[in-house]
Amino acid sequence: MTADELTTPESAEAPAATGERADLLEVLAKHRHFLRFTTRDLTDEQAGLRTTAGELCLGGLIKHVTSAERNWADFILNGPSVMGDFTAMTEADWARRTDEFRMLPGDTLAGVLADYADVARRTDELVAGLPDLDTSWPLPKAPWFEPSARWSARRTLLHIIAETAQHAGHADIIRESLDGAKSMG
Repeated sequence: MTADELTTPESAEAPAATGERADLLEVLAKHRHFLRFTTRDLTDEQAGLRTTAGELCLGGLIKHVTSAERNWADFILNGPSVMGDFTAMTEADWARRTDEFRMLPGDTLAGVLADYADVARRTDELVAGLPDLDTSWPLPKAPWFEPSARWSARRTLLHIIAETAQHAGHADIIRESLDGAKSMG
């Protein structure tokens, strides 16, 4: 990825959105940019390095945010069935899920970033074209969700924004620990 590709907000390619939708997509694009920017000028090997006490690496964080955004966009369209029942996951299911936090053999930073850009475009198109942000679904079964809770498309998009922002902060710490580079300041 070139520096220009990293700094171009995905929303520049999205369909025109206005009002609340434009505001939400603009905030999401900003946080996506900061997350992607933490990977500037890195090799595939560097993107897979753990630099803190945690198990996170930059490439893995982007893979996770990509997966999370893809799943939540699918939830907006099709409801909880697309996400499965987290209370019924086996140890093997959880082990597979942790792979999205790592750079696996065959993963490249360019490939991870391209997948993220594709998911971002799809989400932006979805948000711009949704008939109603108030449409809601019950949340999937998971120990971290309140039973019988529902999220609207709006609330789900806010969750995607929060998840992206949180992990952009994680990525900034990981990058600074890697080579001292900062996203800001």
